[in-house]
Amino acid sequence: MAGVKGEIEDGIDTNLHSRQLPVYGFEAMRRMLASDVLVIGLKGLGVEIAKNIILAGVRSVTLWDCDLVQPSDLSSQFYATENDVGVVSRAQASVRQLAALNQYVAVKAADTPLDATFLSAFKVIVSTNNTSLERLRMLSGLARSQAEHVRLIVADTFGVLGTVACDFGDQFVMHDPDGEEPVSCIVTSISNDELGTVAVHEDKKHGLQTGDFVRFSEVTGATQLNLTAEPFEIKVTGPFTFSIGDTSKLGRYRGGGIVTQVKVPQPVRFTPLPESVASPRLADTLFDPSRALQLHTLWQALVAFRTAHAAALPRPANEADVAEVQSLAAAIADEFNARGSDYGKIELDPALIRRLATAASGDLSPMAAFIGGVAAQEVLKATSGKFTPLQQWYHFDAADCLPDSPLDPDDLLPSGSRYDGQVAVFGRRMQQQLGDLRYFLVGAGALGCEYLKNFAMMGVAAGERGQLTLTDMDTIEKSNLSRQFLFRNSDIGKLKSLAAAAAARSMNSGLRLKPLQTRVGSDTEETFSDEFWESIDGVVNALDNVVARRYIDQRCVFFCKPLIDAGTLGTKGNVQVVKPHATESYSDSQDPPEKSIQMCTLKNFPNAIEHTLQWARDSFEEFFKVGPENTNAYLTKPDFLQSLQSQNTGVRLQTVQSVHANLVGQRCASLLDCVNWAVQQFQRLFFETPSQLLYTFPPDATTDNGAPFWSGPKRAPKPIAFDAADPLHLDFVASAANLRAQTFGLPNGVRDAAYFVKSASKITLPVFKPKTGVKIQTDESKPLDTADDDDKAYNDLVKALPAAGKVIFRLTDIDFEKDDDTNFHIDFIAAASNLRARNYGIPEADRHKSKVIAGKITPAIATTTAMVTGLACLELYKLVQNKPVSAHLNAFANLALPFIGFSEPIAPGFHLCCWMSARVLECGHERTCINWCATHAYHQLLTLDSCWFPAIATRTLFIHFFMRTGPHWTCASRCCVGARCAVPAHRLSDLTGIRCSQAQVGQQAVDQLGPARARRRPYPGRVHPRPQEEVSDRGRERHLPAADGAAHVPHQEGRAATPHADQTAGADRDDRQGEAACGAQVRSPRGCRRGRRRRQQCRGAEGCLEDACLSSRRSGG
Repeated sequence: MAGVKGEIEDGIDTNLHSRQLPVYGFEAMRRMLASDVLVIGLKGLGVEIAKNIILAGVRSVTLWDCDLVQPSDLSSQFYATENDVGVVSRAQASVRQLAALNQYVAVKAADTPLDATFLSAFKVIVSTNNTSLERLRMLSGLARSQAEHVRLIVADTFGVLGTVACDFGDQFVMHDPDGEEPVSCIVTSISNDELGTVAVHEDKKHGLQTGDFVRFSEVTGATQLNLTAEPFEIKVTGPFTFSIGDTSKLGRYRGGGIVTQVKVPQPVRFTPLPESVASPRLADTLFDPSRALQLHTLWQALVAFRTAHAAALPRPANEADVAEVQSLAAAIADEFNARGSDYGKIELDPALIRRLATAASGDLSPMAAFIGGVAAQEVLKATSGKFTPLQQWYHFDAADCLPDSPLDPDDLLPSGSRYDGQVAVFGRRMQQQLGDLRYFLVGAGALGCEYLKNFAMMGVAAGERGQLTLTDMDTIEKSNLSRQFLFRNSDIGKLKSLAAAAAARSMNSGLRLKPLQTRVGSDTEETFSDEFWESIDGVVNALDNVVARRYIDQRCVFFCKPLIDAGTLGTKGNVQVVKPHATESYSDSQDPPEKSIQMCTLKNFPNAIEHTLQWARDSFEEFFKVGPENTNAYLTKPDFLQSLQSQNTGVRLQTVQSVHANLVGQRCASLLDCVNWAVQQFQRLFFETPSQLLYTFPPDATTDNGAPFWSGPKRAPKPIAFDAADPLHLDFVASAANLRAQTFGLPNGVRDAAYFVKSASKITLPVFKPKTGVKIQTDESKPLDTADDDDKAYNDLVKALPAAGKVIFRLTDIDFEKDDDTNFHIDFIAAASNLRARNYGIPEADRHKSKVIAGKITPAIATTTAMVTGLACLELYKLVQNKPVSAHLNAFANLALPFIGFSEPIAPGFHLCCWMSARVLECGHERTCINWCATHAYHQLLTLDSCWFPAIATRTLFIHFFMRTGPHWTCASRCCVGARCAVPAHRLSDLTGIRCSQAQVGQQAVDQLGPARARRRPYPGRVHPRPQEEVSDRGRERHLPAADGAAHVPHQEGRAATPHADQTAGADRDDRQGEAACGAQVRSPRGCRRGRRRRQQCRGAEGCLEDACLSSRRSGG
């Protein structure tokens, strides 16, 4: 109580890293903070890796690159400027800006020779973009010669080819393979036999996998299970059962028990990198290793070429250089095939090798961002032991981005421009196209900062006709600084859009950037008018809000503008490309409904910390937000009591109880009064309520069928008597009293523990006497009838209320704010939740976990953000070239496993969309139009789905049709609209248009509707939106395969903190989406690059990567 909690804990700034701590946890971050990292090579890739690990937080980062900055570096090296070219080294050009990213990380540049003495000081060495095989052997030998092996990571980019390789030695220990919250379930039975089958309660699937380890607690009968020191390895036998081996010698199970997953540290051995070059272990062979083998061969050939040519790479479109690379690759492949391998033989694709070699001298910011994100995550794995390390080589190519036809060699030659690294790949003509783009970037958060950096390096909107419009209405907070790298401490409180724009212009002064602070929505269509949408070339979403994303998606579809959308959730991320009329839109996919906690569980029968935290969060709202609001409403609105008559009796009674307590029963005039109130609330919540519950349902109570009442998810509570000497009790009283004082406008902010101990100790609490006949709801499906009792209590309280005109003071209602550790909000919620958890024997949560769950904090880290924006910008290259849909790739990644997968965008569904003007609506003819459409759906192939008044066209009625053939929703291409509209003839002129799914609209419809337009429009999703408060405030997260190939679905961490594990493929989607996903073309990083298409049938929780299964979209910018 002496100081503010939560600022620095265990040497970690929890405010700065509040979004990162849920990903790594305190233990892993402590190991990171004890690690020193060396980054060799500070071109675009090196500075990207350094940026990401500095933001994450290690002890020190040393930069080593003695080469002077070159003009071509500026296409990806975002901390070097034109003034640095030929003057300072890349390390010196970067060190000041990198050091400013995180005040807790020591950053310095070094020019010391790379010898054993120097290298032994580091825990991790990262070598980038100038690694010869000789240097690789030297670094590997020195790293492995240390008593504690130095971890070695090699990363390279050659144009659109990227490589990451890892060697963590022979003694690396992986503490947690995936970072997911350990599973915890209620045990319902344990067999007493050689198989030892455990069954868990059917309220949720256990979510375990064969080979996982578990421990037991609270088991009665077979109590030996509670005392076993070593965890049990399991074998999954069903979604609610698993076996633990022979239990025949244990006592018979009688009831109760909790089973909890245990993350057991696992040793991971690596082959020395020089040896693995010849016999690689490839990480990206989930579908087909042939592509990875070719890329591995090409990497060796390019390294050999670079070594032979004094660090030079093949010149763009130089036939001799390309032929030499092809010759080197062929020789390497022959040697590999002669040795033999489990991967089979290498069959080189001459066209692929030629295309990649021709562009190898290029240096692209998106490639640096993607590979830099992957490599930096491996650095953090090496320092923390958290997540599964990459085993052992990962190769990636973006050949789909390359021009389809050969370019003029003269168009590729360097000219001393900052874009020479990009021109070497795409030519000057495309560079001009990038400069002339007019794009709309929505959001300047973590994703937005990364996009701005990439756009500045790429020269997007840096031409005379270009313009990049950026909008974000938020201000900068301290918690943003751990991943929104364009901001500094001095920017806290400033508008994001202005600060981000200034930082982006410092990277490229030619960037034509227009920052706005206007939200995008139906209420700002005067700013973002039809003229604005018509003037832009496309949109990039960097949002953390589903509602805004859907609105922008609808606008893009309406105005036929391409959209790139990306999202992250911890180590998971995804990228989606939307091309109107060619791919499905963002809105085509619906979030599964968010699981809610049953009210009777919250009020009386919690069994998990998530339940107690939600209860504490609700209590905060009741005491400090809703209660003061209702009190003020009673005092200021004469019809307040009358307005309550529309509420049900229980809610009405609760409202008046809070008003009565604030004005009569528990009105506070001093902080001491607030302490007295807090102690009384402690007594009521944690002693009297559990005591009454036990009186109503004694420990030996049974259900109607004779089963024990307190079994399964129902845990019998234990009342807690107030003790001022207990720190948790004192935390509750101090935080509650301070918040109560704030609502009454009294002096507050007191943290003196002695004051609260002294004040609380003087309070005498009455002896509690349980009441008879109290009704307590035990089943959500069987509501209690207490209307008569509630009405009587309500009327009695109303009579006792003082007249509103006689009370002159007003209360202050408090809005919950999770990121201010001085305001007592999280203090109250953590204390209240843990006291309730103590009541029910639930393991308590530390303050940070309480903050994450109660505050619904979405995990976010810099590495994932960099990775997904890199992939998104690669898609922008394709959009600029107007590539076909088959060239585009949606991406799904989980860096924890690690897994990165791609799929072609799904083709759109189409619908009939008929709209009428406001004048028709005013005359009441919208219903006749609906009836006409429903009546004349030809051959019952068109099905009326829904009607809706969207924001994209003010006062416009949309009517949606889908053609259904069997289980599939498809384009209604065989139908025409030819029936008469039921709107009276004199109103036909008011019809402003018709939009149909047909390739050719029936001429009859065009004739009859007068001045109507016929146009194809992609179906923007079934229109059954959830209420706004139920829509997740994050964007899209994808469930990704675990390391063994089975689907990896995140476990539930809270009501909205993470996705839920119980969603099955397409269970909460419409049939069209489910069937579309079942036939989706899922690409590996290799097979897709050479046109191979592999179909993977939807297998629900067993491995489908597509939309129906990857249904949770709660990630964001």
